[in-house]
Formats: sequence, structure tokens, C-alpha cells
Amino acid sequence: MELWHVWLIVALAFFILEIFTTGVAVICFSFGAVGSCVAALCGANLTWQVIIFAIVTLLSFIFIRPMLIKLFYKKGKDDVKTNADALIGRRGIVSEAIDPATGAGRVKVDGDDWKAVSADDQPIELGARVKILKLDSVIVTVKKTDA
Repeated sequence: MELWHVWLIVALAFFILEIFTTGVAVICFSFGAVGSCVAALCGANLTWQVIIFAIVTLLSFIFIRPMLIKLFYKKGKDDVKTNADALIGRRGIVSEAIDPATGAGRVKVDGDDWKAVSADDQPIELGARVKILKLDSVIVTVKKTDA
């Protein structure tokens, strides 16, 4: 087996390993192994192949990895909110009148009943429609809406 075959197998192994890891790091080693594979095909000796592996891997970490992270881990307006974060902005119906003086009150949102407080410290009557503004542990802060 020629040395470039070994580098190609190493590159494929790192690429497959990247599939099972997060952070886009292992693929940089795969790029380094591809660089060494090309060097072996060009007739470079083992010392130069290892040096090229190190240099290409380092350059991949510095230049390619940040681009890949930006590409695959986008943060922005299109993010889908999940779990409790998805409650913010939702609308619900008051299932127990919200009284700021006693701290009592509950809101029903998508079949779930949440302890609620009024955002503007005004009482909100039973059956009123509200919008969830904030979530603090298991207590939602709501504001009465017309719709």
C-alpha cells in the first residue's frame, strides 16, 4: 500500500468522525490529511507530508473552520423558538382573574395553564385575551389585548 492511500484513508476516517461530533473541528484534520495525500502523490517524503499535514490543519482551523461555523450555525431571525421560549408573544385567555394586589391569576395557553401576573399592575378579568410578554420561571407576565 502506498503512503498516499494511507493519507486518503485517514482523511476519510476524520471526515466520518466529524459526522458524529459537533463544532466543526475534526474536519480540519481531514483537510490536513488530504493535503498530505496530495503531497505524497507529488513525491514528497514522509517528513514533508507530516509538515504539510500540520500546516494545512492549522490553516483550516484559522480560516476554514470559522466560515463553516457561520454557515452551519446561523443565529438570527429565522431561529425557531422551542420549549418555554416559544410562549413569549403567544396569546392566551385568562382562566383565573389576575389581581395584582393578591398576586393571584392564571392564563390558559394552548391547553396549558400558567400562573400569570399583569405587566402594567392592572387587574385583568376572567376570559380576557392576553399576550405573553415575559416568562420568569413558571410565571408569565401578560398584557391585555383587544384581539
